[in-house]
Amino acid sequence: MRLIRGLLCIAMLLTTAVAQAQTATKLDAIQASGVLRVGIPGDYRPFAVKDASGAITGLDIDMAGSLAAALGVRVELVATKWSDLLADLAADRFDIGMGGISITLARQKRAFFSTAMMRTGKAAIARCADTAKYSSLAAIDQASVRVITNPGGTNEAFDRANLKAATIVVHPNNLGVWGELLAGRADVMITDNVETRLQQKLNPGLCAIHPDAPFDFGELGYMLPRDMALKLFVDQWLHIQAETGELSRATARWLN
Repeated sequence: MRLIRGLLCIAMLLTTAVAQAQTATKLDAIQASGVLRVGIPGDYRPFAVKDASGAITGLDIDMAGSLAAALGVRVELVATKWSDLLADLAADRFDIGMGGISITLARQKRAFFSTAMMRTGKAAIARCADTAKYSSLAAIDQASVRVITNPGGTNEAFDRANLKAATIVVHPNNLGVWGELLAGRADVMITDNVETRLQQKLNPGLCAIHPDAPFDFGELGYMLPRDMALKLFVDQWLHIQAETGELSRATARWLN
């Protein structure tokens, strides 16, 4: 009987410990801390970009503020790089990654993602005088063509997977690639079609090449740790933003 009582006590303790572990979620930790730490590369318009003063603005900065308000906490922006997103998330340097992050199967192996906040796809942008020359991937993938990309993200991954003859030029500053194109030091940039549409507005002389018919299908979302409670909360918040029209209004503000 003593043995049975001892085993029952151990079972009860284990059950309690498991229950406590199951209820200790990342969502609880964020609300307890009073801070939502948002990982931001900060070099991708219209989602998030740092200006000369160091201030970061953009669509996802507005969305981060909305999410924090829904959680009842304040926002803390954490600088990261495209190549470091997964490592920084795994090291618990931030609670959610934002700033125009592509949802990919490779990233899904190591992180959760919210439901998509925008549909997108890779498209080309070049000097307006040259757009007819680069209407297809086959036309771009020529030995004489210099394709510029930012390092460590899906743009570089797309280029390396699809271009075998063209020269891939890795430029360290994502915000500087447009000047490189205009100056003639590169010929083409392949990036999300939403960015090509915006950059042709911001940089007279550059033209998006068939952004309505991108080379592939993609979606942008918010990168999360593997915490189901936090994912479900973010998904529901994003659903509300979409259904109320706030996501569309915020997107229009930053794209226009």
